[in-house]
Amino acid sequence: MAQSGRLGKEGEQAACDFLISKGYVVRETNWRLGHLEIDIIAQETGANRLHIVEVKTRTSTELFDPMAAINSRKIRNLVNAANGYISHYQLKMSVQYDVMILEGKSPDFNIRFIPNAFQPPLRTIR
Repeated sequence: MAQSGRLGKEGEQAACDFLISKGYVVRETNWRLGHLEIDIIAQETGANRLHIVEVKTRTSTELFDPMAAINSRKIRNLVNAANGYISHYQLKMSVQYDVMILEGKSPDFNIRFIPNAFQPPLRTIR
């Protein structure tokens, strides 16, 4: 596996561990709908809200803000994938879109959790 691929997988695992430590249940990781992918789908224990979590892992954020990678196309893809997940499992839940930014190297990541990082646009399907 390429170095960047390994870093991404380690970051996603650290993100899952972080969510679990905060009382979330991780329902899915790397869930795919065609070419669309959701990094983490989680739910707070006992809550009727689905958390769609986009994970960005970088060794350093000095030169590039990882939030810049969450552009309108990425948001549209996440919303469409989340709609597909909800439809596939026939869920009746609200959805919240969160972002986790992990900086550094495993196992010593600096984790920044941004709950409700963005709202879905009114129109998502092309």
